[in-house]
Amino acid sequence: MKIPYTKMQGAANDFIVIDNRSLKLTHEQLSALAIQTCRHKFSIGADAVMAVDYPEGTADFRMRFYNADGTEAEMCGNGARCIARYAYEQQIAGESMTIETVAGDVPAWRLDKKEYKVLLNPPTVTRFDQSFPGTTVTTLDYVELGNPGIPHAVVHYPGLADVPLNELTDTAKAIRHWDAFPKGANVNFYDEDPTGDLIVRTFERGVEDFTFACGTGSGATAYAVSHHQGESTAEVLLHVLGGTLTVVVDHEELALIGDAIMVSEGLITDENLHL
Repeated sequence: MKIPYTKMQGAANDFIVIDNRSLKLTHEQLSALAIQTCRHKFSIGADAVMAVDYPEGTADFRMRFYNADGTEAEMCGNGARCIARYAYEQQIAGESMTIETVAGDVPAWRLDKKEYKVLLNPPTVTRFDQSFPGTTVTTLDYVELGNPGIPHAVVHYPGLADVPLNELTDTAKAIRHWDAFPKGANVNFYDEDPTGDLIVRTFERGVEDFTFACGTGSGATAYAVSHHQGESTAEVLLHVLGGTLTVVVDHEELALIGDAIMVSEGLITDENLHL
């Protein structure tokens, strides 16, 4: 079976994108596709597989998102920007569009050739100022975006810019699996740099490791920090491992802005792929 694909990345969060409207791959097949093709060195390699499908509602198209471990996620902010560009380039949608996701409809806009904006699903569950038992973590916030919500833990970690990721891994895994989070959580460590911008490192559920960027994690972090600073509106620049992202906070509305980059196009011909 030969499957046309486009490889894309947003802030180095990378995706294999396919048009499933004609392929008609099932949930089980898309899960298997993600497990095999996302493996670096063994196949194409990516953080996730995204599939364009027909919408069930009034959106322009449906976004189906499968992590590298085969689990289906509610939504992905960087993925939404990339799939918005894919839809525009493939003439599936125009310069403004609505993307149907498990977490709810996501409006998206083309700002220029590479830059796209998506309106993240709004916060639906928030718990601020928690402590995490057995660690030095003193400020931990929980934010779910959308319904059903994408779960995010937001952790203030002073001196983050100088901390190697391997020193954060045990704490990240413990918080990610904390039984207070019924669905687990993505874990976003943050600190402020001298200019007031945010430095963010995200350990992603489904990838089970730190990734170069997480769009919804950036949105949840910007929202939590704005809450602590008593600001209902803010434009927040976030420095992630893969570059920079901008989140515009307007009360409960979170807009994510950043590049969506086309990397390659081709056919999946993986001889070890069995669907």
